[in-house]
Amino acid sequence: MAPHETQGALGGIHLPDDTIASHSPQPTSDMLAPPDDDDSQETDDTGGQHGEYDDLLEAEDIELPEPFVLPDGFVYVTDIIPDAVLDIRYHGNNNFLGVRVDGYLSPVAILTIEAAEALSRAGDDLRQQGYFLLIFDAYRPQAAVDHFVRWVSDENDTLTKDIFYPGIDKSRLIPEGYIASRSGHSRGSTVDLSLVCMLTGEEVDMGTCFDFFGVESHHGTLLVTADQSAGRLILKDAMERAGFRAYTKEWWHYTLISEPYPDTFFTFYVSSAA
Repeated sequence: MAPHETQGALGGIHLPDDTIASHSPQPTSDMLAPPDDDDSQETDDTGGQHGEYDDLLEAEDIELPEPFVLPDGFVYVTDIIPDAVLDIRYHGNNNFLGVRVDGYLSPVAILTIEAAEALSRAGDDLRQQGYFLLIFDAYRPQAAVDHFVRWVSDENDTLTKDIFYPGIDKSRLIPEGYIASRSGHSRGSTVDLSLVCMLTGEEVDMGTCFDFFGVESHHGTLLVTADQSAGRLILKDAMERAGFRAYTKEWWHYTLISEPYPDTFFTFYVSSAA
């Protein structure tokens, strides 16, 4: 089954038939070729055509960007779990900042090989119960974490308060443990996720949206319905059986217990392969 991509929406998700949108290729010299008209070309001494852009391509200060390659030890989640549904919130503006977050160049999910394989086991478990994995975030570069901290320090930016943190003052988000200057996501083995019902194609109602900062998002809260608690428990049980540890304040947040890089915080950006 091909991977799905969703457009972030608080009122539900949409599962198109096509796969994750492809991204523009990196520019190459043939993409810079001169237009096919007589005015842009002249004949050189060898009888060939000399274009007006040739000198630019030969200049020493012109460097074409290198294709993006994942660091060793990391994989794209959909290469391991082809039917995982991606709704990478920090690549768009449906998140608590209200803008695309620094470091997210493509709407893809990246994890360490070990975390992706463990997540695949959880996906197999949940598929048998009638659910797809819905991934909001995985590896997160330090640039994104720095963006979060800058946003917190801007007391005048409360654009998303009514949606994501209505019951807490923005200045309390760091002391309360919702945002930090270092994130486990940057170690590459933490994932934020939910479930999609295979029968309906709809996101399972977990009682709050992803990244809702408040007691309602805590595991074991009595502020959500029994059905919403049951959905959280289905996800939690499968993730724990696969070797992940839950975070008490966020029903969507799981870290691989045996993560391979427990002391390393990576900085490479989230990008699709060339």
